[in-house]
Amino acid sequence: MSSRAEPAGDQAFAGARIFDGQSWHDGKVLEVCEGEITGISSETNATDLHQLPEGSLIVPGFVDLQVNGGGGVLFNNDLTVSGIETICQAHRQFGTTALLVTLITDTPENTRLAIAAGIEAAKKGVPGFAGLHLEGPHLSLARKGTHAPELIRPMTDADLALILEAVRELPCLLVTLAPENATPDQVRKLVEDGVVVSLGHSDAGVAQIKPFVQAGASMVTHLYNAMSPLQHREPGMVGAALCFGELSCGLIADGHHVDPLAIKVALKAKQGPGQIFLVTDAMSSIGWDGDSFQLNGREVFRRDGKLTLADGTLAGADIDMLSCVRFMAGCIGMELDDVLKMASLYPARAAHLSAVGSLTTGKRADFLVLNSDLTIHASICGGQWQEHGKGSA
Repeated sequence: MSSRAEPAGDQAFAGARIFDGQSWHDGKVLEVCEGEITGISSETNATDLHQLPEGSLIVPGFVDLQVNGGGGVLFNNDLTVSGIETICQAHRQFGTTALLVTLITDTPENTRLAIAAGIEAAKKGVPGFAGLHLEGPHLSLARKGTHAPELIRPMTDADLALILEAVRELPCLLVTLAPENATPDQVRKLVEDGVVVSLGHSDAGVAQIKPFVQAGASMVTHLYNAMSPLQHREPGMVGAALCFGELSCGLIADGHHVDPLAIKVALKAKQGPGQIFLVTDAMSSIGWDGDSFQLNGREVFRRDGKLTLADGTLAGADIDMLSCVRFMAGCIGMELDDVLKMASLYPARAAHLSAVGSLTTGKRADFLVLNSDLTIHASICGGQWQEHGKGSA
């Protein structure tokens, strides 16, 4: 692939069908200036006109709220700006132009290092870096998944203070916690200061979950996975996620984490205004050809499209966002525009990322040029063009 700096003056992109995040535009031109969308029009006076390949599509860049690694780097193992840059670059190959780098449950010291790296990355303006997601350590041991049990613990006043300090210097801070190891009052304080709180890795019932939703929790982390299931007398976290309209839900669409039939049930059952959106939960394997790596001193194995611990426990996902989009359109049979919303508009809304997720006036110029077979011709991040090799994604 090749890249080039943003050209001077106005830019316009013509010859492609344009999806603005809500609807399609045919025979139109997407206009960009100084790295921002300036409109979709019938004609243009732009000094730099890009004529795109016949049959191509312009769509919003993908937004991924749960990215543990990429390019051979797992964030837990490389808590640096360089690590963040590698992760963002790896996922851009597959259409993700805005992501939350995710720290899996770790020590207090590593959590502080992760926050410091995120703040530095934000100050540096690392392309694609939209903020941090702290997934744990305040989770349920009963639904720990691949999280190291010895590192899981209740949220303390010191933990709360660290998060409240961090959110003031990060563009976005998302925290996944379980009702078993936090309190509604802590959630209320987090939300009041701008932290996005997601419920996950929890065995809680609806009665225990409801006060956390009332306190401002607005998301559920990877629907169905590592949470109490929907049962006829106890709807659990799955039931709460689908029935509480305040909650938006991340979904890993790789064919391993959630059965296609369960995905179809969730899509039909979800109550709004909260929406189901796509996350990858990707590990270091994206854009990397290794077959194993370390997480908290344990080996994670890469086999048959899955990442697992030695005992078979799923350990994140070996999938990129473009592949999730293809899975939802192909295996699940969704209309492409609905899938694209799940990959861009809905996650941006859920995390309050106001600059991305759609191609409306004033948004950052983050978009993709897709070929008709849903491979990537080019990605544009902040107005900067990067051309992808044929079939590269």
